[in-house]
Amino acid sequence: MDTTHTAPTFVVNVAAHLRQMARIYPYKRAVVFPAGRDPHNRVAYTHLTFRQLDIESDCLARGLNTIGITQGMRTILMVTPSLDFFTLVFALFKAGAVPVIVDPGMEPKRMLECLAESRAEAMIGIPKAHVLRVSSPKYFRSVRITVTVGTRWFWGGASLAQLRAQEWEPYPLVRATPDEVAAILFTTGSTGPPKGVFYTHSVFNAQIQSIRDHFSITPEDIDLPTFPLFALFDPALGMTAVIPDMDPTQPAKADPKKIIEAVINQGVTTMFASPALLNGVGRYGQEAGIKLPSLKRVITAGAPAAPAHIERFVTMLTEDAQIYTAYGATEAMPISAFGSNDILGETRLLTENGFGMCIGPPISGVDVRMIRITDDSIPVWSDDLNVSDGDIGEIVVRGEQVTSTYYNRPGDDALAKIQDGDTFWHRMGDLGWIDKKGRIWFCGRKNHRVETKTETLFTIPCEAIFNTHPKVNRSALVGVGPKGRKLPVVCIEAKPEADQSLLIQELRELAKTSPITEDIVTFLFHPHFPVDIRHNAKIFREKLTDWAEKKMRVRPEKTEDSNSDMLDAWPRYMEKSRLEMIGKSAVEQRITQDPPNYPEDKP
Repeated sequence: MDTTHTAPTFVVNVAAHLRQMARIYPYKRAVVFPAGRDPHNRVAYTHLTFRQLDIESDCLARGLNTIGITQGMRTILMVTPSLDFFTLVFALFKAGAVPVIVDPGMEPKRMLECLAESRAEAMIGIPKAHVLRVSSPKYFRSVRITVTVGTRWFWGGASLAQLRAQEWEPYPLVRATPDEVAAILFTTGSTGPPKGVFYTHSVFNAQIQSIRDHFSITPEDIDLPTFPLFALFDPALGMTAVIPDMDPTQPAKADPKKIIEAVINQGVTTMFASPALLNGVGRYGQEAGIKLPSLKRVITAGAPAAPAHIERFVTMLTEDAQIYTAYGATEAMPISAFGSNDILGETRLLTENGFGMCIGPPISGVDVRMIRITDDSIPVWSDDLNVSDGDIGEIVVRGEQVTSTYYNRPGDDALAKIQDGDTFWHRMGDLGWIDKKGRIWFCGRKNHRVETKTETLFTIPCEAIFNTHPKVNRSALVGVGPKGRKLPVVCIEAKPEADQSLLIQELRELAKTSPITEDIVTFLFHPHFPVDIRHNAKIFREKLTDWAEKKMRVRPEKTEDSNSDMLDAWPRYMEKSRLEMIGKSAVEQRITQDPPNYPEDKP
């Protein structure tokens, strides 16, 4: 009998990056937090050095062990961005426990369902989180160990102060195998049901390496991460993380003055901003003539960032600085990143003429392919899945930073993963095409495509045509009617000064200027688009579809303006191929034609 066996392969616990930085830069600030303001509105900061963060998380890791939180235990973490948030996350990593993190801005029912689905045995949270646990006990039946961060009221359990009371001695990091789970991060559910994504230590390590290499991050950098989860990468990268004075669940409502204040006060060199925050801060900064000379790079992700918003924010930067539109998902990040120099200098015009949003070539170590569009599962990879060059397909990715599975969701795994020998491809659920330079052009979500009787329309290319109108804040393509016979409807979020009757006529004329929108004649005005809770930028097109269907059924008298009679008389559609759309002659025609004459924008 063969008694030989293969020893498990160990990888570095992701918390080891913090320990290394504590040895190399013990007195460098690791985390900076706005602690309060004086009567003159001057902000005061508190901070932890890398040495302090390492020691604090050591003490907490030991304290977690004393109350029974040990390796492999799923632990709900509901703590606001703060110094405690950082120390707790790294303490959990060191102990090998598995933090379960759900976006706090998620709809309460969805959040509770995610927490119940995690089957966590422990919970660490602020008092408000424990009030939720006590008031909704059926969602927390599996939780048997609790820790309160702040004032512990009537519910018992341990307090963070008790855990911190441990005397310090170096904590031996738990060794992790490549497939051992480090954290469960739930998607927001902005493009489907929220799903828990398994993050292993090896995936975290691969992501850290990719971010460091692609963006040339050094320990000299100071980061302003306006999305809390991205902040966790900073200590591992050796960057100082400055926690912004804002509600992380409402980036669109962040006070631009406070964001700019943090950049200037702390000499921030790197900033993550959702497109909504980028727009708000950029608008304020441009109008006020503000310059941010310390900023070297701004990274935006979560949804396509409009070139106009990028151009506005760039006015605050030096010539050497850039804004990068990063592409990825909770399941796989980063996949690509594209700089504002190329966006504004080369691809913007094509984007505004319906070619999609260029998100650049894949970063080093990531394979990207385009496969034929289908809603069915694809168990095994075949090269026959690949679409022809230039054709729009579903984006699939492969690499060390791509997560391999969801938590307890085999059905979603089957739809999202394609086995390819010893590796796998992850289906992003996004559509796009690759140009001759190897760059990815994003064309929208797969489940947002509109299939008419004769063609398929894609959201990002179509919407770009209408977003160029000065009276349009943003647009959203949806499909109304039976499957395979959808009528394309464009929902419009107009600027306040717009005359809607006049605007409809102008939008119909604008639609005729592009072969991909020439058959669109139906426009509906919506006061304010519903958006995702994480970035306040992804449009909930599913909700807009329901709204549009009700709107068109309830108001049949508006058939002349809104084309509500679509159920009886479908528009005629012309056959067009993607190859024709990307042909040289078509490009030259579309980017040289004179734009329609619009009335001047009101000041």
